[in-house]
Amino acid sequence: MRDLDLKSLRLFAAVCDNGNIKDAALQEHIEPSAISKRIAQLEDVLGIQLLVRGRMGAEPTPAGQTLLEHIRTLMFTLQRIEGDIDSFKGGIKGHVRLVASASAIAESLLDDVAAFMRLPENRDIKVDIEEHLSIDLIRAVSSGSASLGVCWDTAGFEGLEHVPYRSDQLALAVHNEHPLAKKKTLKFAQTLAFEHVGLSPHTAVYRLLQKAAAQDGKTIVYRSVVSNFDAAFRVVAANLGVSVVPIQVGATYQRMFPVTLIPLTDTWAKRNFAICFSETVKHQPAVMRLLEFLQAKRS
Repeated sequence: MRDLDLKSLRLFAAVCDNGNIKDAALQEHIEPSAISKRIAQLEDVLGIQLLVRGRMGAEPTPAGQTLLEHIRTLMFTLQRIEGDIDSFKGGIKGHVRLVASASAIAESLLDDVAAFMRLPENRDIKVDIEEHLSIDLIRAVSSGSASLGVCWDTAGFEGLEHVPYRSDQLALAVHNEHPLAKKKTLKFAQTLAFEHVGLSPHTAVYRLLQKAAAQDGKTIVYRSVVSNFDAAFRVVAANLGVSVVPIQVGATYQRMFPVTLIPLTDTWAKRNFAICFSETVKHQPAVMRLLEFLQAKRS
């Protein structure tokens, strides 16, 4: 493994951010020549040019841009390390890193974690929550970079232990003036004659709906693909398409927009979430305390 100097990496990022070595030197309280020397050493270690210098300043080469992205990730990780350690100096008795799917976060998970943290006996426990795709959160829990993961129970848990959490019901969100708006319930197949607003192809709900449509010998026609439920509801509220969403999430938006929610009666429309974890967390009291609290919220 190449021996990369952390200070040199930070100085390289400073040059990229400032667009020239002179301003980076002022920011970092160092001589410009010292920065130039460190970047030259960095290029020598890596065996590739990282910066293009010109009259207008300096900018990263394609290789330099790739390095810069890694440096930002590294600096973020180092800041988290410092913050996590400093939190113990302030009296924190435990730290739980929780990763969850977009659906889980959009529904009850944040409220449940907040309720856990409000309990006096948990005041010294720090909980971080990050959104991930199911496949990525399972990888994070398996590698130990996350303590707990929350996603649909149909995910492949790859040897991780998992316990039931909450359940939800999928529904079709339509504009109040849409032809389907008067329906009390629907089969998913009935929605395929209309343009949909979908989530990213990388999400579990996208794959679920694609599979369901294929089983009916049909395809989903997308008017728009968006990044989250908030955006989906806004497109539906503009009467530009329909969208399959959790009822629990939709209830909030139904009060804000001219949107109607129609429950889907397909068997797969009733979903169950699970909490996954590795064997190692059983020796971490703070993680187990949150796990047991969330599991008690099973519905």
